[in-house]
Amino acid sequence: MTQQMTRTANPATCDPQTSVTKSLLGYGVIAGPVYIVVSLAQALTRDGFDLTRHQWSLLAGGDLGWIQIANLIVAGLATIACAVGLRRALTPGRGATWAPWLVGVYGVSLIGAGIFRADPAMGFPAGTPEGPGAISWHGMLHFACAAVGFLCVIVACFVIGRRFAAEGRTGWAVYSRGTGVLFLVAFAAVATGAGAVWANLSFVAGVVIIWAWLSALSLHLYRRATRQHA
Repeated sequence: MTQQMTRTANPATCDPQTSVTKSLLGYGVIAGPVYIVVSLAQALTRDGFDLTRHQWSLLAGGDLGWIQIANLIVAGLATIACAVGLRRALTPGRGATWAPWLVGVYGVSLIGAGIFRADPAMGFPAGTPEGPGAISWHGMLHFACAAVGFLCVIVACFVIGRRFAAEGRTGWAVYSRGTGVLFLVAFAAVATGAGAVWANLSFVAGVVIIWAWLSALSLHLYRRATRQHA
């Protein structure tokens, strides 16, 4: 009798479907902050790395490169889990299929970018000659994975923005679409900037912006799931 009363008083706590959804969305909340903190910690401590000249993907090279490789793979797995959570949280409704798929592809691309390392370049890791350097097959695959993933998460921003607009959530709609635009500009900057300081720093800002959006979105849906089943 006591257990039955507890279930009635706390339906959200005992609802397994909601618990699973919230757990999956929780990975989306922490994926970005963990990835950014680990990347910045390396960028500020690894010998020869310069945030104004080097992209974070170069951290996968050298003796300590395994840290960034693991960072990318863990972030990718967490993002895939988040995508499953998005599917559960957004269904039914506009964007319930495409948004999770696009975020999921972004997660897969992060894993691919970790498996296929970027080539040493611009003097990093320490001892690497200056300049862009030669591009290997795994370097090409790294860039391909990154490009596909970035484009997918950009489109996801607009899909989610459309969903929120249809729901009358103007603030979230503007935030999602604005994030997509800013990250697209940052991606274009680093792709065409030829290693310029402004391009690298713009892309660092873009990475922070896109991860912040995914964390905020996951947290918003996490809280909404809690309220709906309270």
